[in-house]
Amino acid sequence: MAEVSKELQEKAYEAVEIAKKTGKIRKGTNEVTKVIEKGIAKLVVIAENVNPPEIIMHLPILCDEKNILYVHVPSKEDLGASCGLDVPTASIAIIQEGDAKEIIREISIKLKK
Repeated sequence: MAEVSKELQEKAYEAVEIAKKTGKIRKGTNEVTKVIEKGIAKLVVIAENVNPPEIIMHLPILCDEKNILYVHVPSKEDLGASCGLDVPTASIAIIQEGDAKEIIREISIKLKK
């Protein structure tokens, strides 16, 4: 797993918050898996502190197969909070960017470097 900079992690949280308000997101590993398989996810954000790790192990592999951007963030609690949940969440997929389109483009450029 490539090391993701703190700046990139913050951008991922910001993209989730904006997409929640102006676009569409899917929360939870089951929902995220479905939208990745359909190929409609624009960005997948995966928490690293998930136990057991087997819950999310398949997500990066699926994203690579479908050529979908994904970012790891350190905290499932922060990820849950960024999408307006009172509980932690292991993963989130943005399926309609809304106003987060530019941030997702920036993330994409940084990830490809």
